[in-house]
Amino acid sequence: MAKYLNSALRLGAGLLLALCAALPARAGEIKRAALALQWQPQAQFAGFYVAQAKGFYAEAGVDMQIIPGGPDVVASKLLAEDRAQFATMFLATGIERRADEGKNGLPVVLLAQLVQRSALMIITRADSDIKTPKDLDHKRISLWAGEFRLQPLALFQRLGIHPVIKPQSNTLNLFLRGGVDAASAMWYNEFHSLLAAGLDEADLRVFFYRDLDLNFPEDGLYTLEATLERDPDLCRAVTSASLRGWEYAFAHPDEALAIVQERMREAHLPFSRAHQRFMLARMRDVMTIPGQTLGSLNPADYTRVVETLAAQKLIRTRPALDVFFKGRLQ
Repeated sequence: MAKYLNSALRLGAGLLLALCAALPARAGEIKRAALALQWQPQAQFAGFYVAQAKGFYAEAGVDMQIIPGGPDVVASKLLAEDRAQFATMFLATGIERRADEGKNGLPVVLLAQLVQRSALMIITRADSDIKTPKDLDHKRISLWAGEFRLQPLALFQRLGIHPVIKPQSNTLNLFLRGGVDAASAMWYNEFHSLLAAGLDEADLRVFFYRDLDLNFPEDGLYTLEATLERDPDLCRAVTSASLRGWEYAFAHPDEALAIVQERMREAHLPFSRAHQRFMLARMRDVMTIPGQTLGSLNPADYTRVVETLAAQKLIRTRPALDVFFKGRLQ
């Protein structure tokens, strides 16, 4: 009996030594990466923070650093400077950067198109004389800069109208004070801020661009073409873990909101559970479509954005879909 026991002990010791010897090799397989987001911590990015907090990136072999965006932090710039290997951008922004042959050009590739239905809208008061988008002619409307102007300008051009455009800040105070007749808003953010300010939904009239044949999907997950070619396994791991984070966030909203709250606290940002809960619910609405795989891209949406950018002379070349998008088509 002692003979068999000694043999078993030797075998167990051998297995333990083998396991210990394997640990450094496994630890060495962990790859460091950074993900730059478009804006400060909020539920708009809940899936990424959940993937980090729940260890989904770590399980995929990635030591992920998440870099929040902000007024002075441009995600695509961090990508270009190799301070981040992954970034979130609007589809229009990604196409524009890919198509630009000048100094602002950036050979990005889209790994996963997260938002499927544009959340951008025009807001006006229900008691105004703006009953349809065409009634915006010669009315004052505030617009954000950059990619946020693509859909409005395309709409105005199509309708042959000439609104008076005013610059829009990070708040809707100008609209609330009657300084403009209409304003831009994201469904998951500014729209709910108006409700929190005391307005009822019945007090507002909204026009979604997605309902006006101007569906420009927003947030997507990007990397550089060189990064994908150099380390496709890393790109697959980050994409898979990110999508897993979003699926978990939608299935466990309270836990996701707690994680977002902690990130906002670390960034010294005020946290409103009601607002962040509304934002997370709306992100689920714009990201998930029954029967459609999370992260896929509709070729019709891609073509629509490309042709609009070309019509507005913002791009001179049209990136081929199979070159630009490396995920799954609808």
